[in-house]
Amino acid sequence: MINYWHLTSPEDKTSRYGIISPTNQQGRRYQVDHFVEKPKQVQAPSNLAIIGRYILTPEIMDILDNQAVGAGGEIQLTDAIEGLNKTQTVYGYEFEGDRYDVGDQLGFIETTISMALQREDMREDVLEVIQNLLAKESSGKN
Repeated sequence: MINYWHLTSPEDKTSRYGIISPTNQQGRRYQVDHFVEKPKQVQAPSNLAIIGRYILTPEIMDILDNQAVGAGGEIQLTDAIEGLNKTQTVYGYEFEGDRYDVGDQLGFIETTISMALQREDMREDVLEVIQNLLAKESSGKN
């Protein structure tokens, strides 16, 4: 079975994600040579980041059962997929569309506002709240 990742990352944020080193590309699909979990920008093999959407074969569970602790003192799924990549071909698929990162506070806020603005029942109220906050901020009445 083919394993897919949706990929994309600004180069200055590679240390926040698992990054792939691709070997072969067909359109938006990449064959993965190897993975690097949360590398520094200068050590990242690409700017293609794993953003947490997977189709995995059952063999990943056996690998996870024996996975050593990795980056951040945690068991990293990326490390386990790197192990899977030694016995199965792993592919990534470059994501197209809006992507939100709720893994940090600003990303969570951006996601919440964006989702609220997409709702017809909330859009006008949220815009009003934002406008009121901006007016307060510019008048110095915080």
